[in-house]
Parts: sequence; structure tokens; C-alpha cells
Amino acid sequence: MFLENTINQAQQSGWMEVICGSMFSGKTEELIRRLRRAEMAGQQVEIFKPKIDNRYSEEDIVSHNDNKIRSTSVDNPNQILLLGSSCDVIGIDEAQFFDQSIVWVSNQLANQGIRVVIAGLDMDFMGRPFGPMPNLMATAEYVTKVHAICKRTGNLAHYSLRTSDSKDLVQLGETDNYEAVSRRIFWEEIQKP
Repeated sequence: MFLENTINQAQQSGWMEVICGSMFSGKTEELIRRLRRAEMAGQQVEIFKPKIDNRYSEEDIVSHNDNKIRSTSVDNPNQILLLGSSCDVIGIDEAQFFDQSIVWVSNQLANQGIRVVIAGLDMDFMGRPFGPMPNLMATAEYVTKVHAICKRTGNLAHYSLRTSDSKDLVQLGETDNYEAVSRRIFWEEIQKP
């Protein structure tokens, strides 16, 4: 459960929140919800995403439910440090697509007193920890794991099963390339010849 940090505001420092899970689990929806609340509270908010993620929009972070919020696309995490250092809250979507420097950048921002809210896939299509996400989760004060529902079993789905033949680590896609599945279905499918 996520609890907002409201104790001793005079001594408050920044912190990191990570929202993780499989494809179609609502990570971006939750990120947008938290960022909109910060905006409603009058806080200065900036949102970033990797330039590679242009599935729905170049300028917006867009959820699968077509909920959107304005963002800035960046090539590398150091740009976030430069562009967001005067904010109260920074949102970062699709963090798994950044290199490991996103961990250092996020911690630097939090150390400067900024609330950093990060969303990303925790596992790749082979069920392995994805990119910088394990290190982000380890250094964050708050970690929220969200789940989709497996259409095959009705159970919680926390694996992103790739349904196309590509073996590339990064393949942008939606339901045309991925399905959120339960543990049993995932392991049955990846062991098929």
C-alpha cells in the first residue's frame, strides 16, 4: 500500500516512488493519477519519458485507456536532471528503457528534495528483471506493484508474454505483441519449442 509522506513537512526531503508491473497492469494510469494530484495541490510537476517510446504520442504520456498528460521526451536521464531540478515533483514513465544512469539521476533529484515518481516494467519478456528497474526499486522509499488480469485463467497477471517472434530485448507494442499472463501460463508458454 502506498502512503503519502506527510510527516514533519519542515524537515521533509525528497523521495522516490516506483510503480512497477507487467504490460496492461495500470502503471501509467497510476503515474498519471499521482502526478495530477500533485498538480491539483499546486506543486510544480515535470514529466519525462524516453524518446524511444513514441507509441501513442511524441509529447504526452498516454495510458492504454487513453488517459494522457504532457511530458518531455529525453534521450538520456541526465537531461531529466537538468530540466527538472527546479520542480517539486518529477514523473518518469517507461523507466526500463533508460540505462542504469537513471538510478543515479533519480537519487540525485530525491536528494535535492524532489519527489520522484517512476513507472516501468519490472520484468522483460523472458521474465528477467528489466534494465534499471531492480536498482530503482531497491533505492526507492515506496514501491507499488500493480497487476493485470490473465485473460486465460482469470488470475492476477504479472508477466508480459511476447506473442510475436522477435527476440530483441526492446520491442514496442501493444496487444499485437504482448499479453499479460499469470505465472502458470507464462512458464508453460516460454518452455514451448
